[in-house]
Amino acid sequence: MKQIFFFIILGIFLSSNAQAKHRTFDDPFYHWNRFEAEGSENHYKFQSNLREDKDVIKEIKNTKRTGLISYLLFEDDKIVIDESDIPDKTRQGDKIINGLLQSHSMGKSLVSYVTGHAICEGYISSVDEKLTGWDVIENTLYDNQVLIDLLNMQAGDQNYVGERTKPHHDGYIKNKKDINGKKINVNTTPLKILMKNYFQNTKKSKPVYNYSALTTNVIMNYVIFKTGDDWEKLLHKVFNEHVKVKDNVYFHQTAQYPFKGSGRYSFYATRYDYLRIAKTIMDDWNNNTCAGKYLKTIYERRIKKNIQGYEQAASVAGRTKKYGGQFHFDLDGLKERKILGMDGMGGQQIIIDFEKKRIIVVNTLDQHYNWKKIVYKKLKQK
Repeated sequence: MKQIFFFIILGIFLSSNAQAKHRTFDDPFYHWNRFEAEGSENHYKFQSNLREDKDVIKEIKNTKRTGLISYLLFEDDKIVIDESDIPDKTRQGDKIINGLLQSHSMGKSLVSYVTGHAICEGYISSVDEKLTGWDVIENTLYDNQVLIDLLNMQAGDQNYVGERTKPHHDGYIKNKKDINGKKINVNTTPLKILMKNYFQNTKKSKPVYNYSALTTNVIMNYVIFKTGDDWEKLLHKVFNEHVKVKDNVYFHQTAQYPFKGSGRYSFYATRYDYLRIAKTIMDDWNNNTCAGKYLKTIYERRIKKNIQGYEQAASVAGRTKKYGGQFHFDLDGLKERKILGMDGMGGQQIIIDFEKKRIIVVNTLDQHYNWKKIVYKKLKQK
């Protein structure tokens, strides 16, 4: 009898855990000020040759358990799998955000893509430019660093921030709290305040891979500094003119609306515009455009992650061995193929196979879906 009771309780626990509250929209869209790039009237129009995929359909139908709300597979220059079940959680308060989905850390990669365009437009000399003459980071460990080291997450900041701090969290400063006793969140605190209050007289440590939200935000705000009044013009050129997104896309700022703050990598776009961005990146690479040459440069300059604890996680971040320019490279079992990965909290994924011209875009509420079946298995197909 006791055994029966035990298994009943265990079943209830596992069931409730599987139905755990999902958390895609942890940074409410309307709560924060934003940088915006408008959609293009001449947006790229996809062709489709759709097929049903039982594995994807199963995960989508069980979205309350799996967290999967959108899946796109693009190959042979067409969308071949297109499934979605985007819930009312896209409604925030009395406003609807019209299908915009949050990137989480995929936005780090998009900051890099914009940085590549800033180089192409002449605002930044190259990935080897030193971060000098910028008062925000003066007298901190980031001052006078080489851009490629920040792009590769080896800024030597592991004693202060990032996943190598213990206990680690890439979004908080180690052992620092505000006047209310709360941890210092690098995504909701303006960069100038962070540098002035917590990073003065800090010293760079050995340059090892240290995944960190702050490092990306330093890169983004350096690009803002270098472009000056042209920052939003650059965003327009990248997303409206080059990618040709259909709907407006946004980067968040660190200040609550309507106040202006520093830039942060949190990005919003529709599911199809994420695919438009990914296709443009793929075309840049294969057509050897200036942005494509930037992507190839950061691929050539990629570094080993050399960090323990998540290598077998079911995600492109967890199953890749190298990192370059804010992108994940060298996927387990497919290292001979040039595959670029973007990864965000809760299972957000964009993966581009340049040689097979295959793209997978996954948007989720949380990561309980079968990544091996609906992502890795598809990438392994010939």
